[in-house]
Amino acid sequence: MAGRRLTLPLLLLAAASLAAAAGKAGGKPRAAVFELIHRKQATWADMARSDRRRMAFISSRGRRRAAETATAPPADEAFAMPLSSGAYTGTGQYFVRFRVGTPAQPFLLVADTGSDLTWVKCRRPPDADAGYGYGYGAPASNDSYSSPPTAPQVRVFRPEESRTWAPIPCSSDTCVASLPFSLAACPTPGSPCAYDYRYKDGSAARGTVGTDSATIALSGLGASAATRQKKQKHTHTQKQQAKAKLRGVVLGCTTSYNGDSFQASDGVLSLGYSNISFASRAAGRFGGRFSYCLVDHLAPRNATSYLTFGPNPALSPPPPAAAKPACASSSPPPTPPPPALTGARQTPLLLDHRMRPFYAVTVNGVSVDGELLSIPRRVWDIGKGGGAILDSGTSLTVLASPAYRAVVAALSRKLAGLPRVTMDPFEYCYNWTSPATGEDMAVPVPELALHLAGSARLQPPAKSYVIDAAPGVKCIGVQEGEWPGVSVIGNILQQEHLWEFDIKNRRLRFKRSRCTQ
Repeated sequence: MAGRRLTLPLLLLAAASLAAAAGKAGGKPRAAVFELIHRKQATWADMARSDRRRMAFISSRGRRRAAETATAPPADEAFAMPLSSGAYTGTGQYFVRFRVGTPAQPFLLVADTGSDLTWVKCRRPPDADAGYGYGYGAPASNDSYSSPPTAPQVRVFRPEESRTWAPIPCSSDTCVASLPFSLAACPTPGSPCAYDYRYKDGSAARGTVGTDSATIALSGLGASAATRQKKQKHTHTQKQQAKAKLRGVVLGCTTSYNGDSFQASDGVLSLGYSNISFASRAAGRFGGRFSYCLVDHLAPRNATSYLTFGPNPALSPPPPAAAKPACASSSPPPTPPPPALTGARQTPLLLDHRMRPFYAVTVNGVSVDGELLSIPRRVWDIGKGGGAILDSGTSLTVLASPAYRAVVAALSRKLAGLPRVTMDPFEYCYNWTSPATGEDMAVPVPELALHLAGSARLQPPAKSYVIDAAPGVKCIGVQEGEWPGVSVIGNILQQEHLWEFDIKNRRLRFKRSRCTQ
């Protein structure tokens, strides 16, 4: 959660089967819907500090277990979860509404492609976890934060009130072998599996792991379904909307944590690549892929886009229509052209074990106004200490030092006619205000492009890399990362694009979109 990002990409031990009771009505595929929400505007300095903590986490990750199991064959179903920017809460995160347990309990979770553990703030009976010394009888607490007297009541998950909650024993193979961050402590064979997930920046989440059922709302297929649901928001049709259960979702019950990243949310929805993440499990059940569209990070609270599991009609071509039998006297029908993904680009999705749970891409180069910059190729090579990932949890894009220096030098040369100003945390900021009119000057912003493998080019809108930092002030919104080190394409650079992570076919597809249309 970059700049305003959840610094902890946590672990979703979703190691159980997703049994969605998603039927088909009238022969048409059903789909399920969740809401994704973007949370008061944080300062850019706060966002940069959060991103640096995030980068410390990314840099500190060792090799992950490589034993990932294959998912089941995809179905042609889909479900969508409404997704929004969290700017109104002062964070740089994007949020999704998630219901878990039976009866379902609602939570607001951070959508995080850098997490493999789905967890919620939790409260357990005082004697439920005897032997671990965490004081689980109290509601989930931030060990480094004191809530003001006027702070709203925290939503917490109460597993004892869910008929479908099942703790995972610490002696089980799941706890011992499948959950990378489980604790070795096991007071008794039947004691719950505990985790103490720590980060290099000092933040942590602690609790126990179990399985439960997530509730989804079925509608149509993919983005079309999401659009229909949005239009039906207050209608009787939505009240009659079918519900389905994703059973056996592995869920972290976090009873203690430290770090301020989680103040605005109830936990994390793991979208990382891992056999225990919600994304891998849900995608395995719904078409082998998921997609999201990030609205402008400063969009109003009611601007909603969608996180979709399964084929997204905006990126996945519809199946060809069945050919009609031709009459004997008619000429053969013309061969239909191959289906096109209008405006969509695609590049290989690198599911490299050294980068898990993050999704990596191959960057072939970066250009400014069509001029390819001189950046050492090793900067983009995972095997040589580099590489590039997409991270919905990081706000500002972070480039390894050699790439950062080349990019900001090229952009700053194009903007040299503007007066420089100083503003933390950016190196290059400019006074964009006309002394004659007091309005922003009509200065052209140089065009930045990332050239990806497969001739795919990411051309973000100018506001995603020359950002509005203050009234009349714009800054080059890229941060310098360590070298050797991984470069991160943050959520601001991803905004107003539709992204599809095709895990089954290892392809990343993307296209420009306003996301709310």
